Amino acid sequence: AFRKTVPVLVGYLFLGFSFGVLLTSSGFPAWLAPVMSVTLYAGSMQFVAVELMLGAFNLVNTAVVTLLVNARHLFYGLSLIEKYRGTGLYKIYLMFGLTDETYALVSSLEEPKGKESTRLYFFITLFDHIYWILGGVIGALAGTLLSFPAKGLEFTMTALFLIIFTEQWEKEQNRFPLALGVALTFVCLFVFGSETFLVFAMLALLAVLTAVRKTPLVREELPLGR
Repeated sequence: AFRKTVPVLVGYLFLGFSFGVLLTSSGFPAWLAPVMSVTLYAGSMQFVAVELMLGAFNLVNTAVVTLLVNARHLFYGLSLIEKYRGTGLYKIYLMFGLTDETYALVSSLEEPKGKESTRLYFFITLFDHIYWILGGVIGALAGTLLSFPAKGLEFTMTALFLIIFTEQWEKEQNRFPLALGVALTFVCLFVFGSETFLVFAMLALLAVLTAVRKTPLVREELPLGR
């Protein structure tokens, strides 16, 4: 599990670091970084939460923004129903700890069934969570002791996604779902704009893969192809 999460370790240390710096540079105490990372653990939403906490609190606005930012997790959960079936009480933490990077790793695993696979899912999720907490703590402490610009550190997330995507592209024989995801994302970005394109891209991808699930374009073992 540790070996598989090394790319996430590097990415989360830098990304968590930027979150910690942003948090303390915005006037919040350093102890809030580990508290948010342990209890919230929502990646990009934690960055958004800092901005929301700086303004007047609006429950409805916060709920809508959180739903839009994290709506992709609805689709993550649907596609992992089979993998997480039979995981027992582990499933509670597996659901809570399901981030973009953890999903990318778990969804591409080819592992034996049973208790060993459940343990593998759990430790991948736990290690990723620890990396994020550690990065946030280091960033918060650095932001408290030092003053430096954090602009550009958020690109770490994009770089990490590109690495994981490249690994999947090289590994998969059927690249149609990957290519389709890229194409639909660009189309939705052009049509709907950068604020809401991700939700529409997910919906479009789900619709197309469902429509072609019984064709050779989609492999039988994919969740949507069953």
